[in-house]
Amino acid sequence: MNSRFLDACRRRPTDVRPVWFMRQAGRYMKQYRDIRAKHKILEICKRPDLAAAVTLQPIEVLDVDAAIIFADLLLPVEPMGLKLDFVSGEGPVIDNPVRTSHDVDTLSISNTDELGYVGESIQMVVRALGGKVPVIGFVGAPFTLASYMIEGGPSKTFLRTKQLMYKDEVLWRRLMGKIVDVLGPFALMQVGAGARAIQVFDSWVGALGPDDYVRYVAPYSRALIERIRSASVPVIHFGTGAAGFFKELHAAGGDVMGVDWRINIDQAWMDISYRSAVQGNLDPAVLFAPLPELKARVHELLKRTGTRPGHIFNLGHGILPETPVDNVKAVVQIVRDYKP
Repeated sequence: MNSRFLDACRRRPTDVRPVWFMRQAGRYMKQYRDIRAKHKILEICKRPDLAAAVTLQPIEVLDVDAAIIFADLLLPVEPMGLKLDFVSGEGPVIDNPVRTSHDVDTLSISNTDELGYVGESIQMVVRALGGKVPVIGFVGAPFTLASYMIEGGPSKTFLRTKQLMYKDEVLWRRLMGKIVDVLGPFALMQVGAGARAIQVFDSWVGALGPDDYVRYVAPYSRALIERIRSASVPVIHFGTGAAGFFKELHAAGGDVMGVDWRINIDQAWMDISYRSAVQGNLDPAVLFAPLPELKARVHELLKRTGTRPGHIFNLGHGILPETPVDNVKAVVQIVRDYKP
């Protein structure tokens, strides 16, 4: 497949900078809201026809360089034995969170076949695209999954997670090992279904300090990324709020490092001695700026990354729900038209 996105992942030169957006399939699009009005998030994830339709919407509307499969990073907790729901206004809720040694013992690692619907969604998207652009699969990173499983939902302090980590390191390591044993096969199943790259999202890793990351988390992120790379596809490693330990994040692996907007992307790239490609990192709020300002910000980012191959244009986090679609389209055009 000829793809400027895949070329950039491998740090090969491209005609123009490839561009896609985290959460490019989502609430800012009317087409998505129409589907959401009739179906719950879990139902969309579990029905390949709906998940594929949602995944394809931004390809048609925005003309981006990659499709990312519509799924949720918490889907793997269900075959592990946890009860997942999405509560309006609260987000994901796990009814039976993991708190004790017994809870960790009872987690299953053998039911990943139950996630086959994600593979079916990817197959449908690959067929519909007919080689036009590649499909990106994704998994949550072990720390982010563990924190949801322990907290029972999103958290501001991650106190229960850190308490378990500090109080019982053996239990923590057992939990993280089990999570890797589920996420590895899940990611490889997505590759088998046709995903040409996998993004590992560490959405909550910014809750940690550098030393805790290196001690308690990095070995598991590294183990997961190495398993995925065994399938010969590029891995994008993205951690939110990790500007303070970007080098450590990179040391855990990734052919492409996702960069959030809290660090200048040229600095982030220099910090890792240009040993991986980089993706990012426009602040999602900039998409609300007037067009001249938006254009100036996009140009500034493209100038910072220079002519070195291996930059994929993206945001520093997901598209916000209220974002004007026309501004997202404009960014794609600005990136395409840019002449260094």
